[in-house]
Amino acid sequence: MKVTVPFKKYLLTGLLVWLPLAITIWVLLWLVGLLDGIFIGLVSGLQAVVSDVSSGLLERFKHIPGLGVVLVFGALMITGALVSNVAGRWWLVQWDRLLTRIPVFKTIYNSVKKVSDTLFSSNGNAFRTALLVQYPRAGSWTIAFHTGVPGGEVASHLGSDFVSVYVPTTPNPTSGFFLMLPRSDVIELKMSVDEALTYVISMGSVAPASFTGNLPK
Repeated sequence: MKVTVPFKKYLLTGLLVWLPLAITIWVLLWLVGLLDGIFIGLVSGLQAVVSDVSSGLLERFKHIPGLGVVLVFGALMITGALVSNVAGRWWLVQWDRLLTRIPVFKTIYNSVKKVSDTLFSSNGNAFRTALLVQYPRAGSWTIAFHTGVPGGEVASHLGSDFVSVYVPTTPNPTSGFFLMLPRSDVIELKMSVDEALTYVISMGSVAPASFTGNLPK
């Protein structure tokens, strides 16, 4: 009796098991390398202005793997703790005023600061809700994320019953499209943002855990 080994099936199954782990490790190694590179650059800059004795001491720190990650994490924690009180917030305001007076630099800094304040603020609503919207045409539905409401001159033309949404692309959700839609044209979903992102990245092959319907065969 001839035995057929399903090589393709086994290969794809093994790939699905190891690929998430491999990509996770690759991303972590890339992040460690990036932070170590920043740390080594700072140390090299300090070596150029300190004495030979101090330079030799700093040289030893450059060869400790992962030290940049530890120091950057510690610096972020210390900075967060300092600016959480009144005195720290006053120094933060002075720091912002200084940076916003530098030509060219201030344009980039202000743009990045506004985006980061919106995305990471604990009081903000950006990317807190997954939506179902019709895009790119009526009758064609996709996942989107609620990012806020139109403001300024745009709001004066559209009115108050509109929402701002971000429609991510698949399988790379970091690129996408910004749309302003009537509130009546969007459907708020109960799935979490993480579940919605997984759904988008997997091109719809990984349904949210909360989904209880029957998928078509």
